[in-house]
Amino acid sequence: MLSLVSSFLFAVLTNRLLLIDQGDDVAALLCEPFPDTTWALPLDFPLRNQFERFDSNHPHCYGNMMKNKTVELSMDDSSPPPFVFLNLVHDYNEHDKRFFCDRDQSIMKEVPWLLIRSNQYFIPSLFLMPLFEKELSKLFPEKETVFHHLGRYLVHPSNQVWGLITRYYETYLAESDERIGIQIRDFSSTGLPFQSSKELPFTYMMDRILDCSAQENLLPRVITNAQNSVLNATRNTKTKSVLVTSLSSWYFEKLRNMYRDNPTITGESVTVFQPSHEESQQSNNAQHDMKALAEIYLLSLMDELITSPWSTFGYVAQGLGGLRPWILSNPLSEMDSDSPCRRATSMEPCFHYPPSYGCGAKTGIDTGARVQYVRHCEDISWGIKLF
Repeated sequence: MLSLVSSFLFAVLTNRLLLIDQGDDVAALLCEPFPDTTWALPLDFPLRNQFERFDSNHPHCYGNMMKNKTVELSMDDSSPPPFVFLNLVHDYNEHDKRFFCDRDQSIMKEVPWLLIRSNQYFIPSLFLMPLFEKELSKLFPEKETVFHHLGRYLVHPSNQVWGLITRYYETYLAESDERIGIQIRDFSSTGLPFQSSKELPFTYMMDRILDCSAQENLLPRVITNAQNSVLNATRNTKTKSVLVTSLSSWYFEKLRNMYRDNPTITGESVTVFQPSHEESQQSNNAQHDMKALAEIYLLSLMDELITSPWSTFGYVAQGLGGLRPWILSNPLSEMDSDSPCRRATSMEPCFHYPPSYGCGAKTGIDTGARVQYVRHCEDISWGIKLF
């Protein structure tokens, strides 16, 4: 979803049509966004059966062509190649990153077909290109609303997914006075691995969630059994619903049992829900992906969000909902361990792997310090996002 939105904006800026390879399940997930036409790449597209072979070493990969000078491209070339592959996946190399240079964009505009593969939200680097600066300023005077507007314009859940969203929301969440979303993703890269035979990583993450929610007045603390004799007589009729999204049911069960078995200090009623717990990620499984998309949208409908660092799942939810979440801290690397969480200063997703070299420069540059509205992400020191 992040790379789809990024590719759409690039198509708008370069006056191109956008077609997407729908793979096995896109049609089951998303509705067509454009009336009276389609964004689906035709099944008989000549290169479609070659897509899996495209990588940074492919002869038609733009970075590889520039590295090896196998094809001399120029702005006045009268016979450009029929297509060029643009490798914008997270492990792309410095030659691939020339995509973000004005001169290379001027070369690419002569190529009829640009084939993009990406798993990144690369829009922040488009804002650093002088070629697009004027048009982007007109389109988005408020820089931190880019994904919010484009995502809501482009990404419409299919009828089946929308049914999952609306039924769950109306059944469990609609009547609450306040709704809190907690999105939990344990990456090995955050130092909090999901798969573990011990409870320590889970317990640690739960402590962070509880401390964050109490510190920021998102959820009340509970009165334990030992304290029941000093219960405050005042009653608070306010109700809060907590939506937990995680591959594991562990967090949900702990939260549910805690609020079910103990009164809260404030007297508020807190009910905890979890739509699914698939236990492991199942890539290219349509049913699994439909549940995931439904839960992203449910999170976007919350009043407040607590999210995991690094997580694109959380990024999409906050962007669609126009929310600035509380990001759980990761004391092992990126974030301040003295605080359980910190408030995001922008609702925009993070571009995890931006170029580290300037166009024509032979030394590294700090892409998060070039302009005021593109800065480093709260949860990844080398990533950049719009503010």
